[in-house]
Amino acid sequence: MTNPPSSDIPTLYDAGRTERALYEAWEAAGLFHAHAGQTTGGGGTRDPFTIVIPPPNVTAVLHVGHGLNNAVQDVIIRWRRMAGDEALWLPGTDHAGIATQNVVERLIAKEGKTRFDLGREAFVKRTAEFVRETGGVILQQLRAIGASADWRRTAYTLSPELSRAVREAFVRLYEQGLIYRGYRVIHWCPRCLTSLSDEEAEFKDTHGKLYHIRYPLADDASRFITIATTRPETMLGDVAVAVHPDDERYRSLIGTDLLLPISNVRIPVVADAFVDREFGTGMVKITPAHDPNDFEAGKRLGLAMPVVITPDGRLDEVHEAEGRVPASLRGLDRFDARKKVVKMLEAQGFLEKTDQHHHAVRHCYRCHTVVEPRLSDQWFVRMAPLARPALEAVRNGTVRIVPERWEAVYVNWMEGIRDWNISRQLWWGHRIPVWRCACGHETALREDPSSACPQCGGAWTQDEDVLDTWFSSWLWPISTLGWPDKADGPDLKAFYPTDVLVTAPDILFFWVARMIMAGYEFTGKAPFHTVYLHGTVRDMQHRRMSKSLGNGIDPLKVVEQYGADALRWTMIAGMGLGVDVLLDPDDLEKSFAPGRNFATKLWNIGRFLLMQVGHEPVRPLAALDRTKFRSADHWIVNRLADAVAECDTALGPVRPPNGAWPERQRQMGLRLDAYAEAARRYLWNDLADWYVEACKSRLAGSGEDREIARALLVHCFDQGLRLLHPIMPFITETLWQRLPGQAKGTWLVTAAWPTAPERSALAHEFEVVKDVVTAVRQIRNDYVLPPTQALTAHLDGNAPAAALALAEAAFVQRMCRTELVAGAAPAGAAAHALLGGGLEVVIPLEGIVDVAKERGKLEAELTQLDKQLTGLRGRLANPGFTAKAPAAVVDAERAKEAEWTARTEQLRSKILALGGT
Repeated sequence: MTNPPSSDIPTLYDAGRTERALYEAWEAAGLFHAHAGQTTGGGGTRDPFTIVIPPPNVTAVLHVGHGLNNAVQDVIIRWRRMAGDEALWLPGTDHAGIATQNVVERLIAKEGKTRFDLGREAFVKRTAEFVRETGGVILQQLRAIGASADWRRTAYTLSPELSRAVREAFVRLYEQGLIYRGYRVIHWCPRCLTSLSDEEAEFKDTHGKLYHIRYPLADDASRFITIATTRPETMLGDVAVAVHPDDERYRSLIGTDLLLPISNVRIPVVADAFVDREFGTGMVKITPAHDPNDFEAGKRLGLAMPVVITPDGRLDEVHEAEGRVPASLRGLDRFDARKKVVKMLEAQGFLEKTDQHHHAVRHCYRCHTVVEPRLSDQWFVRMAPLARPALEAVRNGTVRIVPERWEAVYVNWMEGIRDWNISRQLWWGHRIPVWRCACGHETALREDPSSACPQCGGAWTQDEDVLDTWFSSWLWPISTLGWPDKADGPDLKAFYPTDVLVTAPDILFFWVARMIMAGYEFTGKAPFHTVYLHGTVRDMQHRRMSKSLGNGIDPLKVVEQYGADALRWTMIAGMGLGVDVLLDPDDLEKSFAPGRNFATKLWNIGRFLLMQVGHEPVRPLAALDRTKFRSADHWIVNRLADAVAECDTALGPVRPPNGAWPERQRQMGLRLDAYAEAARRYLWNDLADWYVEACKSRLAGSGEDREIARALLVHCFDQGLRLLHPIMPFITETLWQRLPGQAKGTWLVTAAWPTAPERSALAHEFEVVKDVVTAVRQIRNDYVLPPTQALTAHLDGNAPAAALALAEAAFVQRMCRTELVAGAAPAGAAAHALLGGGLEVVIPLEGIVDVAKERGKLEAELTQLDKQLTGLRGRLANPGFTAKAPAAVVDAERAKEAEWTARTEQLRSKILALGGT
């Protein structure tokens, strides 16, 4: 890419034409590649800095949540690349077992077939072909928003390399006894026909019903007890009713039998301390095959465990349930069966009452079907031993979670962690590497068996289930860098542990916690030192954006209309630490125009500056003679130093000292919105609004003063573009390439991050000039004086400060069409502004405004406001109002009182200045 002359800069910035070509140039130049040999761990001199992308589903398309997440990652990685680190952003995709299988099943359903019609081998082949044809689209789309990932390293969780990592991890844990097969109640999705982990069965608030059912005593039908349930269809699997052993109300019933309604099966009343005597009636029915708590109670008490719901969610006598499900209910969907069971109970006199009931019900995280607790044979990981070092890592600061409030959530979950159900009854995914022989011998293998069973010579049969998708994802930071094949390889040595993990809070347990556990288990180290949990993109009603709500925003449409920089700016500048980003899907202009407008402003600043300074190289800052600086020069150097310091503080610290974060540093840095504002304020307010204006007349001149102005403008703009580049990479690179003296083949992507210049002790001189200009502008605004109205400002008091302002009188005249005069103003109506240090700016108003009319208008406003303020204060002094009104209303009234009081003081000051009393 060649650097065009400044005179060729277009009037308007065309993001659409610029961004694609620029990204292709970056890629062609290999600017995003990270090299292990350049790092300190690989024999080089650069500190490594690594981020691994949360791998999107391989068949996903870019949505606004991806846009936010990847914009954050890209800002951080671009910053560290410019700061001199060997920065690696490692991209990739997830095979997404349930999600991908669901997509393919829907496709073949259109052909009138199911996966069972195809058979396992053909279905897996069909899914793999679908992934090859459609997969990875999202990675191309990420390029459109400027993602500077090292695409050569793109990983895939179902690739041969990562599949070997999965097998290695499974076999190691199996051999240690940390993976086992268990028969217990798990979360089952009747739609996906697979088990789910606790984290995959998400709670959703639901308006349901609570049914109060009478259970008659088996030997005395005139007596009964009442049990409440939200799932009456599962009562057909009841095997007992439990009471607390110390509950005097029911002690006489312990050991007696009840008659199960509808089924007419005898079930005992048993005692168990798990029953809460204070909750409801103090009696609970035990359905061991369809409730996890009941399952544990059933095991303790040695009860039968009849299964009465099929895998696809229908009632039937599935297992140990003979005689429990009447023929009229068999084959009915569970929800239809619920309605029929209720009618049968009502008809037989067993339904005492029905209440409306608001409660949380688990749903499948993929298809949103209501999950069914169901007794099933599954594979589990013993999590308690794995959780211990991961829990300690957060407690001792080895790993910090930002924002801090999520640390308590993490600790609470880890302390109560349950074993992880890792088997899925799917066909797409990593098949569980366990083989069994008919003789009963079982083994877990890293490679498919090449010989017969060593016990009997029989044939092997592989387990039918596949592993939970997250079982491959929890290895992501190590498997993508070569573990286990290259456990001693250069990439793992150079780039592991990684540095910052950027994700959303909703997968803190799905993924983040498990990665920390895997890191310690398989490498002895935490996989990263910082977990950055950003907010969620929501609409103006604070609803999460989703397809189902129809409130989503297509990031590519935003890029097309406003440019990638505008998208990125909006995301980053509007994102406080852990705070949700609010966007209006019905008004993209309102949401993204500010980002586009900032890009336009930046382009206009650059265009004017570049056309004024010309194409000739300028001297570096260190070569300039500071004794020849003007006040504005000293000031802009200090403002640049301030901006660099503010950006560094907002972004850093980078790494924990000595391997652990001190308490005071655990929540420092990664304030991306504060960083964005510091960079914007410097470029727009300091450089454009003040320094460029201060240099205009100097650029029209010649000699040393012009060269100093040229050099400082170029240097300060260059540094500002560097500060802003991680957020708005395209427009900053485009402008930076046009700066005079740029060497061919240099790129802002890899340019050095700014360091603060040596500060000047004389910067305060221009602050005086700024204060005078600001005071005059405020007076114009207060008295509604048009910009064309020439004014005279008298500078009274603090003669040294007045002299500083008078030295820049020409600049003040140009900025606010006001002539500066030293000394007191003549007697008469005037506007006053008292500045710091005792300098007063006085502007005579006689002959400029109708003093009497203006004073009368202000006095009338003051009279009316005084009346309103008196009434307001009376209301606030009334205990009846302040005690009874909502706190928000009272607070609003107090704020109004403060605002009106300030306004009355302002009015009195103006009236006094106009000769009033």
